[in-house]
Amino acid sequence: MTGLFLINILLALSWAAVTGSFSVVNLCFGFVLGSGVLYMIREQIGGVAYFQRTGRVISLILLFLKELALSAWRVAQMVVRPRIEIAPGIVAYPLTVDRDFEIALLANLITLTPGTLSVDVSADRKTLYVHCIDVPDPEGTIADIRNGFERKIMEAFR
Repeated sequence: MTGLFLINILLALSWAAVTGSFSVVNLCFGFVLGSGVLYMIREQIGGVAYFQRTGRVISLILLFLKELALSAWRVAQMVVRPRIEIAPGIVAYPLTVDRDFEIALLANLITLTPGTLSVDVSADRKTLYVHCIDVPDPEGTIADIRNGFERKIMEAFR
């Protein structure tokens, strides 16, 4: 799969060389065009998994954007209330992902979502500590992370 990604980049660079423009927009267009070419011959080159993974990564990105919008809305609602009633806390999240890249990605996705902050990872890399601005149900928060970000990360990168 990494080989097809590199081929896709080479196709994008070839496109830019042929058109004579190495602008970001033209390189992105060349990448999309190269993806289309590789997609048309995916069975002959064994590239079906490459496009499945691409779809899963896009699904993870869309989930992040959805969670970003929802959590921003919830935090905005908390802020504009006349009386702020929140229950902040730190949740010990038991990790299912075990690779450094996956743990770092999960921690960053959580941190980038308003109202949550990844605080630390345990020394044995089995627990991620997450600070939440409002955590009335810690088990529900753990289930949301497990069924959301962590599940999508495992689908995309395993």
